[in-house]
Amino acid sequence: MVDFRAVVGGLAADVVLPAGDGPFPAVLIRTPYDRTRHRAEAVGWARRGFAAVVQDVRGRFASPGEWQPYAHEDTDGAAAARWIRRQPWSDGRLVAAGASYAAHCALVLALDAPEDARPDAVLAAVPALGPVETAREPSGVERLLSRAGWWAAHGDRPDSDEQALERALAQDPGLLAHLPLTGLPERLGRPLPSWAGLWHHRDRGRLIARAAHAAVPLLAVGGHHDHFAEETVALWQAWAGPSARMLLGPWHHGLGSTPGPDAGPAHRINLGELYVRWARRALTGELAPGRHGAQGLGGADLWLPAGTDGEPSARRPRPLRGTVFTADPERPVRSDSLTVPADGPPDRCLLVTPPLPRPLDAVGPVRVHLRATAHTPSADWAARLVALPPEGTAEQVAVGIVRRAEPAGRQAAFTIGLGRIARRLPAGTRLRLEISGHHFPAHARNPHTGQDPMTATRLHASRREIDPDRVELILPVLPSRPTPVDPAEEILR
Repeated sequence: MVDFRAVVGGLAADVVLPAGDGPFPAVLIRTPYDRTRHRAEAVGWARRGFAAVVQDVRGRFASPGEWQPYAHEDTDGAAAARWIRRQPWSDGRLVAAGASYAAHCALVLALDAPEDARPDAVLAAVPALGPVETAREPSGVERLLSRAGWWAAHGDRPDSDEQALERALAQDPGLLAHLPLTGLPERLGRPLPSWAGLWHHRDRGRLIARAAHAAVPLLAVGGHHDHFAEETVALWQAWAGPSARMLLGPWHHGLGSTPGPDAGPAHRINLGELYVRWARRALTGELAPGRHGAQGLGGADLWLPAGTDGEPSARRPRPLRGTVFTADPERPVRSDSLTVPADGPPDRCLLVTPPLPRPLDAVGPVRVHLRATAHTPSADWAARLVALPPEGTAEQVAVGIVRRAEPAGRQAAFTIGLGRIARRLPAGTRLRLEISGHHFPAHARNPHTGQDPMTATRLHASRREIDPDRVELILPVLPSRPTPVDPAEEILR
């Protein structure tokens, strides 16, 4: 192998070439997380016959310029793609690849760059589709903890400090409770001019809309426990290229390196090897047209075809307590604890289903229908589904949150989406449904004053009332035991 550093479009890149004379197909990875951390990945591609180019994005690590997340990736990526195709070691074929923010870089290159710079295939793992998709739920509710952690680590600086928020929280456990939330940079002790502007973005869905005009193969990889799971599925469903493949496992944002509690031995996949095999077939036109792929069924140690959804099944959980409760942002329901207070005024409505008489395979979107009243004109409604298996443990299965604006005291019927799940629930499991007014610190607290939660300076408590006879839990249930598939065969067919 041959490896060297290059200046590509004015930005720093490392190039690793396979042994031999070439020319070779190439893989381009553009990252804000330090190109040198991708050394092993680049060597892996090169050992399998691909030239690997890993570039620091503008303003990060060795690349000069001003770091503005999501701002220049189409033009900078196009310059890198053109440079690669001009090299004597390049055969002109190019795969744009990356995970998280690097997946965003790959996608905008395929969807926004001029035609002569576009790649021939795109590999997007746990894709960060844009600032809005990463910062807010589809309902508009702010994802506070994850964004605070990312901006504290990477925002407005040329390098990274991965433990910045963790250290700040150790010194001040109430850091994210201080108001206004736009003042977080001052409390972190360093300038973050882009933090306040993040919350002004409203152009959700732009890349999904552009995917309808895609012209190259896609491999989308995600995890059911990743906060970008729904965007990964939406990307795969919208992709109009000659083929679209998706692999969705029982994983967190780190994919196979961060398995969920429901992952089994069958869900341990050599993703690097699969990526290479897919890239070869994508570049030679050997993939069958259409959408295919696989999704792992957690708790069952098997894989199902991507796109498999169960039939919606309505269940009416029995109320335990809190059909009237107070959503107090000074004492919010915590996203990082499944403990339910046993005394004092209720802070949530608690409902539970009877034990499952037999194992249940739930695959697809989970929803909660309800009729409820908030005595403030602005109210968030959070629903959390927790599995209580017979052995006495508790595990979060799904969570969702919506923001409602209704005249104070008026009952309304609405639906809370809890995202997609794919897991087998054993016989004897009870399902606990919690309905509350906050899910903090994962999400910003609604102040109940009508103010923007990011700029609010005052907090009010909100009285809530739930009609227990109108709460429906909608689970997507497979009608029979599924036939498993081989995920590699589904991706490579």
